[in-house]
Amino acid sequence: MKTSDRIRILIVDDHPLLHEGLANIIELQPDMALAGEASSGCEAVRRFAECKPDVTLMDLQLPDMSGIDAIISIRAEFPDARIIVLTTFAGDVEIRRALEAGARGYMLKSMAPGELLDAIRRVHAGKMRIPPEIVAYLAEHYGDDRLTTREVEILGQLAGGDRTRGIAGKLFISEETVKAHVKHIMEKLGASDRTQAVAIGVRRGIIQL
Repeated sequence: MKTSDRIRILIVDDHPLLHEGLANIIELQPDMALAGEASSGCEAVRRFAECKPDVTLMDLQLPDMSGIDAIISIRAEFPDARIIVLTTFAGDVEIRRALEAGARGYMLKSMAPGELLDAIRRVHAGKMRIPPEIVAYLAEHYGDDRLTTREVEILGQLAGGDRTRGIAGKLFISEETVKAHVKHIMEKLGASDRTQAVAIGVRRGIIQL
C-alpha cells in the first residue's frame, strides 16, 4: 500500500514508553502510518494543524490541559477531526464529556492492541467505536443527577481534606450552605458519608486527585 493511502495517525500522550509502543504497533500495520506525536494539549493542537492526521489518539491526562479541552480546541478549527480517546479513566463522567466534545471512540489503555487497531480502522471509516464494557458502564449511570459546578467544586475540596469551615471560607459561603451542598452531593452519588462520596467521585471521573 502506498504511504499516501495509509491511515495517518497522531499520538498525543506524555508517557514516552507508551508513545514508543504505540508508534511501533502502528508502523507494523500495512495500512497505517505515524503522522506525528505530541506530549501536551497545546502541542497536540499545533501538531494537528501541521500534519492534519486521519485519526488522533488522545490521552485525557496531559500536563497543560485536559485531553477533552484539546479535543474541543482541535474540533473548533477542524470539525471533521476523528479523535479516539485512549486513557486509563473509565469513569462515566469522563466518557460522557469526551463524547460530548466530539470524540469518535473511547478506548482504555488496558485493552489489547488488536482492539485499538480495529477502533482506528472503524473511526477512519466514519464510524464510532466504544467497547461494550464502556457502553455498559455509561448506561449504568444514565439518568443519574449530575452534580452542579458548585457541588463538583465542593467535592474537590472534600477530596483535598478540607472541612466545612475551611470550604466555607475558601468559597465565601456560609457553613450551612456547604452542609446543604454536601448533603445533595451524597444523595446524588448514593454515598453514605463524605469519604465514600469522594471515592465515588474519583471512580466516576467527576474529580481527579
